[in-house]
Amino acid sequence: MTDLEKYKGHPAHMNLENPDRTIVLIGLMGVGKSTIGRRLALRLGLGFVDADEEIERAAGRTVSEIFESFGEAAFRDGERKVIARLIEGPAQVIATGGGAFIDAETRRLILERSISIWLDADIDVLVERTARRDTRPLLKSGDPRSILVRLWQERSPQYAKADLHIKSSDGPHEQVVDQIVKALQGHIRESSNR
Repeated sequence: MTDLEKYKGHPAHMNLENPDRTIVLIGLMGVGKSTIGRRLALRLGLGFVDADEEIERAAGRTVSEIFESFGEAAFRDGERKVIARLIEGPAQVIATGGGAFIDAETRRLILERSISIWLDADIDVLVERTARRDTRPLLKSGDPRSILVRLWQERSPQYAKADLHIKSSDGPHEQVVDQIVKALQGHIRESSNR
C-alpha cells in the first residue's frame, strides 16, 4: 500500500480531492515548511515543490552562493520569478523560503493566486531546528536566537496577511498536517459560501 492509498480513506482527505489552487506555505526558516509541505502534499494527493530547491536548480548555485555573489535583492528577484512560474502550474503544495512573503510583489502574487498558510513556531523550536543545518545565509552573521527573534518581529505582521495561520510545535508533523487540513476545509467551505 502506497502512502497516498493509506490516506485515501482518511476523513480529512475527502473534501480536498481536487484543490483548484496551489497551497503556499510561508513562515520563518526552521518552522518545517518543507517537511510538513511534503506530508501535506501526500495527504492531499498533490505534487510538492520546495521553492529554494527550484531556485537553486534554475540558477545552478545554492541559495548561500546566490546571496554571497549577488546579494539578497537579486535573490528575491529570482525567487519571485520562480514562485510565479510554480503558482501558474497545476495545483500543488509549495514551500517558500522565509523571506519570500516579505517581498511585496511576491506576497501579492501568493495572496491573489493561491491559498497561503503561515506556519509559525516558538523561537526555541526554531533555534533548535535551524542549528541542525549550516545552510541559512541570514543566520551566519550573528547569534541565531537574536536574529530569529528580530526576523519574527519584523516579518510576523506580513506573515499575518496569509489566508491561514497554523502554529507548529515540536510534536509529530502529522499533527500539524491534520491542523492544516482541518483549516483548509474550513477555508474552502467559507470561500464557496461567499
